[in-house]
Amino acid sequence: MVSATKKPSKGKQIFRIVLLVGTFISLWFVPWILVKAWILPLPNTVQEQVDQTLGYGFDGVIVYVDEAGKPPAFYTAGYHNREQKIPAKPNALFKIASISKLYVAVAITKLANEQRLSLDQTLADYFPELMGRIENADQITLRMMVQHRSGIPNYTDSPDFWKNQPNIGKDVLQYALDLPADFEPNKDYGYSNTNYLFLSRIIEKVVGYDRQHYFMEEILTPLGLKNTFGSLSEVNLDDVMSGYYVGIDDDFKTEEQGMIATAEDVGLFLRALNDGSLLNENEMEIYKSIYEFNHGGLLPGYQSMAEYHKDIDAVVVQFMNTTDFEGYQWNLLQITHSRVVKILRKAKGL
Repeated sequence: MVSATKKPSKGKQIFRIVLLVGTFISLWFVPWILVKAWILPLPNTVQEQVDQTLGYGFDGVIVYVDEAGKPPAFYTAGYHNREQKIPAKPNALFKIASISKLYVAVAITKLANEQRLSLDQTLADYFPELMGRIENADQITLRMMVQHRSGIPNYTDSPDFWKNQPNIGKDVLQYALDLPADFEPNKDYGYSNTNYLFLSRIIEKVVGYDRQHYFMEEILTPLGLKNTFGSLSEVNLDDVMSGYYVGIDDDFKTEEQGMIATAEDVGLFLRALNDGSLLNENEMEIYKSIYEFNHGGLLPGYQSMAEYHKDIDAVVVQFMNTTDFEGYQWNLLQITHSRVVKILRKAKGL
């Protein structure tokens, strides 16, 4: 006996039509360059993938891969400086932006372990003058700030921060003062650069000298990292990869934007953070309870991603020196980074 195929109900038919129309509309508004980046056949090698990224509008790319049991590998494409037609350099210095938050979280961890500070102390304990200027300053703990659960507004969300770029001679904290909290302390998550601005100042208040000096003592020197710096004033500008913003002719290299490092230095730091060689057993327990082990970074002209992938025991650091207003370049960074990891997994038969 042959059974008849059951005809879908009118409601289900309408649902399917709406679903198809919705999918079509969604695809229509998704930039096709992102779709292309996803659907192109996966190359056989990391270098082929890195070369492919130039077709997405990137000026220069650096990828560092550290697979356990193998020498570190470096891949580049495009330009270190497009005006001078200088090819991308694997050992170039790069503005790592929010990847620096990992270093801050490590510093806070070490100071907490030494009982030089407490994660349960409040922002007002360190800066009583902020009472009335940062809402809930007497309830926001260091732990909440590390975890972006403070509710403190993000100073880089202020239009005035961008209007006054590069904010020479200004304390950027002013862009977060006297504003309502985004949410009650520890009631939500909200990524805020202001949290780490305060944490950096707390580190300096506790140790009595600048943050980068403490990083040098507790992180960089123990790991033998000689190509990680706190500002442009510490380096030869020619060693810094140029940074570009779509639609703007300027090179953002000369703007002071925080920490600078080579891909290799970031990779060595990330490996040590993840394998436990940077933190002792007690410090590792503290760190696990407060922050993440991978991070990305984004600044005008500079975007980066540093991740450890446990399943293949590999660190992948990716630097790309082109950004845009819409954020498509950031999406492309994420896509191309994931494809590099897929290539590494495929090579291991995973």
